[in-house]
Formats: sequence, C-alpha cells, structure tokens
Amino acid sequence: MRLVVIAALSYLIGSFSSAYVVGKLFMKIDIRKHGSGNAGATNAVRIMGKKLGVLTFLMDFTKGIIAVLIGIYLHNGFGGYISALFAVIGHNWPVFLNFKGGKGIATTIAAMAVLSFPTTLLSVVIGILTAVITKYVSLGSIVFLSLLFLLTSMGVFVKDPYLTALTAVLAILGYYRHRENIKRLLAGNENRIGR
Repeated sequence: MRLVVIAALSYLIGSFSSAYVVGKLFMKIDIRKHGSGNAGATNAVRIMGKKLGVLTFLMDFTKGIIAVLIGIYLHNGFGGYISALFAVIGHNWPVFLNFKGGKGIATTIAAMAVLSFPTTLLSVVIGILTAVITKYVSLGSIVFLSLLFLLTSMGVFVKDPYLTALTAVLAILGYYRHRENIKRLLAGNENRIGR
C-alpha cells in the first residue's frame, strides 16, 4: 500500500508542468501550442528564451529530486526507484494537462542523480558533449538515456538489478517520447541547436 501512495504522490509531483506554468505566468502562452508542442525545457528555450528555459529546466529538475527523496523517506531505496519512475511518467503524461507533457529528461537526470550520482554525472557529461558536438539536443538526450542503462547494467558504479530495470524502463519511455526526433535524425532533418 505504501508503494501505491509513493507512486501516486510522485505521479502528481511529476504532473506539475513547469513549461506550462512558466509560459502562462511570464508570457501568457500555452507552450503546447508553440514550437514542437512539447511542454519541456528544450521547447521552452526555443519559444521563451534561455532565461525562462533554464527556469523551466530547474523546476523540472527540482520536482524529480523532491519525488525521489519522498520515496526514499517513505520506503528506502526501492521507494526512490518507484518515485523516479512515476515522476517521469507524470511529467510525460500529466493528468493536469490532458496527459500532454514533456519528454522527461530533466526529471530523469534529477531522479537518477539522487539514486546514483556517478552514473548520472558521466551519462549527462557525455550526453551534453554529444549535443554540443552534433548540435542535436535530442541525440544528446538519447545518448544520456542509453548510457544510464548501459552503465547500470554493467555495474560500473553500482550493482543493483532493480536500478538496472529502472534505467531500462526510463530509457524506453525516453525513446518513445523522442520517437519523432529519432525519425527526423534518421532522415537528416532534425532541428539543430541555434536554428
């Protein structure tokens, strides 16, 4: 029963759409009706500028940390895993916005940073380098998700089958949310940074 409560709380926390709230408060727009239509930090940067985009990212990041800390407090490490998963699900499919949210990268980074900081740090650094070199944010995100799973599955920093299972599911969710980006990457017409 406690895990159900953790899942529900984490989903609700994740459902708080930072991009939507920032867009409404500062620019009086529905971010989902602009740019890619995605209620996430990347689209927020493109539509609302760097400052509001960074604010959106930090808010999404914070809710991931809060959710996982609550999960750990209520049910130790496994509660943190449940929280991480449902916070990302909430971000991607928020109940408050008719289940139309973001892609979950900022929330995934935050949640995983609490659960396995070295794994997350290495994955983020390589993901950022990929994005900077290729100018594709989406590719950087995909590399980040892939490395999370690879590093945990190989037990590079920590050996935990539950953590491996979590990163596998998070990667699948991330790939699914980036499915259109993946199609554009393969077709060679994905949006680049600065364009």
